[in-house]
Amino acid sequence: MATRAPLAALLLAVPTSLWAQEPAPLSAIDWLNQTPTVTLQLEEPPVSAGVETPTISVDTLDDPGRNAVGLLPPHMTGLPQTLWQNSQSDRLGALIAGARPELVPATQALLYTLLLAEANPTTDPAGPDAMLLTRIDKLMEMGALDQAEALIDRAGPDTPALFERWLDITLLLGREDRACARLAKSPHLAPNYATRVFCTARAGEWSAAVLTLGTANALGLLTAEEDALLARFLDPDLFEGDPLDVATGTITPLTFRLYEAIGEARPTTGLPRPFAHADLRETAGWKARLDAAERLARTGALPANRLLGIYSEGKPSASGMIWDRVAAVQAFDRAIEAQDANAVADTLPSAWSAMQSVHLEVPFARLYGERLLRLKLTGVSARLARDVALLSPAYELAAKSGPRDFLAGLAMGSPPRTPTNPLHRAIADAFHDAGVPQDISTMLVRGQLGEVILRAMDQMEAGASGDLAALTNALAIFRAVGLEDTARRASLQAALLDFRG
Repeated sequence: MATRAPLAALLLAVPTSLWAQEPAPLSAIDWLNQTPTVTLQLEEPPVSAGVETPTISVDTLDDPGRNAVGLLPPHMTGLPQTLWQNSQSDRLGALIAGARPELVPATQALLYTLLLAEANPTTDPAGPDAMLLTRIDKLMEMGALDQAEALIDRAGPDTPALFERWLDITLLLGREDRACARLAKSPHLAPNYATRVFCTARAGEWSAAVLTLGTANALGLLTAEEDALLARFLDPDLFEGDPLDVATGTITPLTFRLYEAIGEARPTTGLPRPFAHADLRETAGWKARLDAAERLARTGALPANRLLGIYSEGKPSASGMIWDRVAAVQAFDRAIEAQDANAVADTLPSAWSAMQSVHLEVPFARLYGERLLRLKLTGVSARLARDVALLSPAYELAAKSGPRDFLAGLAMGSPPRTPTNPLHRAIADAFHDAGVPQDISTMLVRGQLGEVILRAMDQMEAGASGDLAALTNALAIFRAVGLEDTARRASLQAALLDFRG
């Protein structure tokens, strides 16, 4: 068994900025208001009493460069500027790259905070913009293209690596003219000749595009698929009626848009998650929009209210899994909008079951949890409504509205010490007797806070999947570094949701 450090000693190693900062509203970026993120603050009593926290001096780098770029400054997140500074870049990169996009929602929100935070980069040698590129790549993997694009805009897409990612994002969001305009001024940024041909044509310079295509072919710089797609894109009449007789390679954002442009759009099902954004456009059918919305909502890349908006766009004209979900959510939404307690009691079980089937319980709870508490429900409906509310930001209010059971105590940060349920016992240990592993304590003494949080997130994922020791470790670490809200939300989610599938 790993040696554990007492919380009192551990807290001495945590920078005071974790709980000294006053969070500011995130109104400067509209979409960021809709992105679940975490602000480190302790409104509850301290995790460990009687600790005198010494003054901590925080050094900043003279020239942190683009790696320090973020959208959330320290005064918003409560995270210190030295979040990454004292860790090794390769270890951080591996931890970020290894984080699953469909995380426990509480740790998913925490991951967004880390990826978007302004912080000094590591001091060890790494490739140019390595930490920034790692964060952008993870945001793209999660489908958070707007956030990734905003990071690149803040840094400036003026290196080939940043420009290539920016181009991919704009292609998938349907606003590639921005990237093409930048490429016209800085041709050296082009990742390949196919991009040069495409952007030249988008600028209306068709003759120059044809000439560039011919040159690229003469030099053998295009695949057969790229050549065929670009030729049809430049002169569709020449190939009218002819089949596209080439092998399809790995679909890239550019080839995806070219297939779409020549009238042979590829389905996004089976493609990486970022491609789902193409199906959110108004030109896509409702079924495709629903599939894309659910896929992106599971990673927090689509706000809950936009998911509801897409669910509400029409009336299901068929039956089946997705249409049954839509019908169930619509019926429940009508009931709660009417504040009809009887209708809510009738429709809530079906709507909740529908959300469980696609692991969208927490977005549903964000939309409706607090509103459910205002209705006078009884019996089974009241218990289910409280469970939904416990998964919402109003979890403390939900704890006060029902029985004083394990979940209520957990929501208030003080669960019973010795529950009989093994899962509940593992959670309770983190709120009472558990310290943190000695290696984590050592990392905190070294100032490796960001790495510690990433490791705790990894432990949380293992814990939610059934590793009870890892669950206790993760929650104890979150609490020790001031992430009390994350610890409570993650605990409630682990207790109420099934993450084994």
